[in-house]
Amino acid sequence: QVQLVESGGGLVQPGGSLRLSCAASGSIFSISSMGWYRQAPGKQRELVAQITSGSGGNTNYADSVKGRFTISRDNAKNTVYLQMNSLKPDDTAVYYCNAYIFTGVMGRFGQGYWGQGTQVTVSS
Repeated sequence: QVQLVESGGGLVQPGGSLRLSCAASGSIFSISSMGWYRQAPGKQRELVAQITSGSGGNTNYADSVKGRFTISRDNAKNTVYLQMNSLKPDDTAVYYCNAYIFTGVMGRFGQGYWGQGTQVTVSS
């Protein structure tokens, strides 16, 4: 069984910073892409940032967070991070971790998994 557990959310003033972490655990053979999504009240869930596997990892960001957020991963720890700087009230949302994970013998089974979400509130 696979679990994604997020941490690092909270209340921060505009212009502040937060760092989110998401650790995958369980019977994992390998992890492909990892990413962060967010969902604000009354809005659809949207992609914030994504990073592929492999050394270096290719990254992809939503236009609204480019230059302010940085995604990274530690493959040895099966963990993905989201460093969020210059936060704005519009960044307020529940942030969800997502990962495509292979399990089973030789990683024969692959599917996407979601974390439980962590609240980020940007307010003065």
